[in-house]
Amino acid sequence: MGTLYYGDSGTPIGIEDRTLAHLKIAITTKLRRGESFTLSWQHAEDQPRGRSTLWVHASIPLRFVFDEPVAPELSRQWIEDLMRSANSTGGIRLVPENLDTDPIPTLADQPVQVGVDVQQVETDDAPVGV
Repeated sequence: MGTLYYGDSGTPIGIEDRTLAHLKIAITTKLRRGESFTLSWQHAEDQPRGRSTLWVHASIPLRFVFDEPVAPELSRQWIEDLMRSANSTGGIRLVPENLDTDPIPTLADQPVQVGVDVQQVETDDAPVGV
């Protein structure tokens, strides 16, 4: 579980690391362009019932803290979805539909070829140079 610290508030916002990594890309892209927007979410089950919205602006201190030392694989589609919502009048809304449920590919999932001496190895996706 990662943490988003926003402004001088002593209340950190807990967000799962993979979600926070995608959110970080969308937020920093918008702020780099000098664009402000809102970020909204429903409270977790262990918090009082309700929802919250932040006005995200470059003048307000912002810090992303990740529990995992290794950055997760990012989904281009998820980032594009977050950017589209950030550009809407409703701003970014973190809702269950935003959560990426695809398994995260790891090196262990990749086929390994040992002792192969060829110029090119064909995979299902595309040719890969060796």
